[in-house]
Amino acid sequence: MALKQKGSDAAAADTSKRRRVGFAGIDAGTEANECMQVFLARNPDEVGSADSTPIEPFDLNHFFGEDGKIYGYTNLKINVWISAISFHAYAEISFQETSDGGKGITDLKPVLQNIFGENLVEKDEFLEAFSKECQCISDVVTNGNSIKPDASGEDDLSAEIVRVELQGAAAYLYSRLVSLVLLLVEGSTPIDITEHGWEMLLIVKKAELESSASKFQLLGFAAVHHFYYYPESTRLRISQILVLPPYQGEGHGRLLLEAINSIAESENMYDVTIEDPSDYLQYVRSSIDCLRLLTFEPIKPALGAMVLSLEQTNLSKRTRSSIMVPPSDLAETVRQKLKINKKQFLRCWEILIYLHLDAENLKCIDNFRACIYDRTKGELLGGASGTNGKRLVQVPTSFDEDTSFAVFWTKEGGDEDNQTVQQQPEDLATQEEQLNELVDNQMEEIAEVAKNVASRGKDKLAA
Repeated sequence: MALKQKGSDAAAADTSKRRRVGFAGIDAGTEANECMQVFLARNPDEVGSADSTPIEPFDLNHFFGEDGKIYGYTNLKINVWISAISFHAYAEISFQETSDGGKGITDLKPVLQNIFGENLVEKDEFLEAFSKECQCISDVVTNGNSIKPDASGEDDLSAEIVRVELQGAAAYLYSRLVSLVLLLVEGSTPIDITEHGWEMLLIVKKAELESSASKFQLLGFAAVHHFYYYPESTRLRISQILVLPPYQGEGHGRLLLEAINSIAESENMYDVTIEDPSDYLQYVRSSIDCLRLLTFEPIKPALGAMVLSLEQTNLSKRTRSSIMVPPSDLAETVRQKLKINKKQFLRCWEILIYLHLDAENLKCIDNFRACIYDRTKGELLGGASGTNGKRLVQVPTSFDEDTSFAVFWTKEGGDEDNQTVQQQPEDLATQEEQLNELVDNQMEEIAEVAKNVASRGKDKLAA
């Protein structure tokens, strides 16, 4: 009994001393968007202060692996400053502790170097660059050709556009600007400046303060490429265009686009195109081109005839596809004179028609929408009277189960029964709903551009 009691006492004592053991939670990681901030500093005093201008990248997560998360840090903060003078970058990283919570510890240095390249430097070098590299913008500007755009009353008259070949000092400056492009333009990639035919347009203005180390402030830029077009012409393609965040919303992007159009016209290039434009860039571009077309005399007879047709026709009971395509020779005339490519002209054509319609005339607006519907349906399904082998089927995804679909083409020939997709009534209803949603979105985009054009071109509309 004594031994048993002794064992019981020992067990009780051991129990009181035993440490609790559990499983540590797996590191959930921290999204880069939540712990990383980027600032633009105009002088050394702004580094680390509240006076720095914050930059809002479209998405920082996509730089950090597939899930966009950083692992192994507690209370992580990453502050990056970019110099508005030399465009070097400096990263300040702070955290409470690091620990491997099951997914390792993210090595931050190579990720930041992938974004900023050789521009990422230590703090001392970053601060010194404000004075040592203060002439990098001036060196490019003084060797370029000034382009004076046609300024309106709302433009910054102190802004100047300079055209330079993308080599030497200009190529060096572009290599510094790439990180801003990667941060602010979704889907962007650096261009190959070793390829022949690249130019850059800078929009700058003289420094406001006499004490400023740099003579010029860079407001924005555009990188354009000259493509050979058979047999003896050149197409001008806009590859990148960016206005720095502090100067956005002031019309500088529009001035860059207008300068590019001016170059294309004066040098009689074939046309102007834009490589994968964002929605906002397309909005600005369409607004500019519609304003140019408002005073283009060759377009007026065909435009008036199309507007009259929509006012006098009832398309609610149409039995075939209705379209608003301009005469083919008109599209060619627009390309030759204004350098607007055909696809862009067709987009502007619809906007100009809408602009000249009576918004209070519901039948007229319904007719316009019917034409947009038929055009959209034709692009997706091959026309109202046949699909030309195209099929549209709903494809539920994790992104959006209600609006996701796929369009595919069947092969010519073969067993027709094996090519046909039997669509159930509910599939057809879904298809119709999705088409109408696309059309509604296009109508909103057209109306938005038309509103901007009407506001800026009142005198042209009255003429």
